[in-house]
Amino acid sequence: MTPFSPAVRLRRAALLGALCAGLAVAGTTGCGADPDEGTNGVGKLSADKIESKARAAATGADSVRLSGTVVVSGKTFTLDMRLKADGASGEVKSKDSTFQLLRLGETLYLKADAAFWDHHRKEEAEGAAGAQESPEAPEPSGDAATAADKLGDKFVKVPAADASYKQLRGFTDMRVLLDGLLGLHGKLEKGAYTRVGNTRAIQVTGDKGEGGRLAVSLLGTPYPLRMERAGGAGVVELADWGQPFALEPPAKGDTVDYGSSLPAG
Repeated sequence: MTPFSPAVRLRRAALLGALCAGLAVAGTTGCGADPDEGTNGVGKLSADKIESKARAAATGADSVRLSGTVVVSGKTFTLDMRLKADGASGEVKSKDSTFQLLRLGETLYLKADAAFWDHHRKEEAEGAAGAQESPEAPEPSGDAATAADKLGDKFVKVPAADASYKQLRGFTDMRVLLDGLLGLHGKLEKGAYTRVGNTRAIQVTGDKGEGGRLAVSLLGTPYPLRMERAGGAGVVELADWGQPFALEPPAKGDTVDYGSSLPAG
């Protein structure tokens, strides 16, 4: 065995110390450190109990900010929503359009540009053509194009009886979104210690990640922080748990009420 001088041993110790510090900053444990030191302790629990505590924390929260991508029936939506029990506000994007939603109680508002309404009009026309078994969608009228221009960048009050109401409201319902997004499938196992932003977290996986991957906060209340949905159905981050925010109705001059149904264009 080759002996090392004291200076060499000190340099090696300093190098290992720097390496451990770097790994700790990156969220990786090792070098003899206790990964649960200074945490809320959920990392010591079984995967099932961690998942249960995360769900309970989410259910008991008054509000949350949800952002990321969600794939529904092969269509990808990008969400950035602030949600609470009695309302929500935020933006939803898809390949074809971008729109804002605002809900106060059961009153739902939709704001989009003229291009959104033009696309909406075309879908309505194509649906009507399909119902009539016609090979071509009817051409839009000048009135429809004018309506799209008038609706652009206005808050449109969505009638509760309209077919779009339930679908659009789903983007603003905190409980519906959380129940639908936070589900893991298959056998649950504890995954790696990680970080979501600056917050330390522990992962829980379903079927070794194929059934989803949930990151749960190791600081304070064990809130869900990131959900990677099974089957590549999107990744969402959850933040600002329990932080209050105000919701105000749009100014009357910026609002359009179309009665019992949305216009076709």
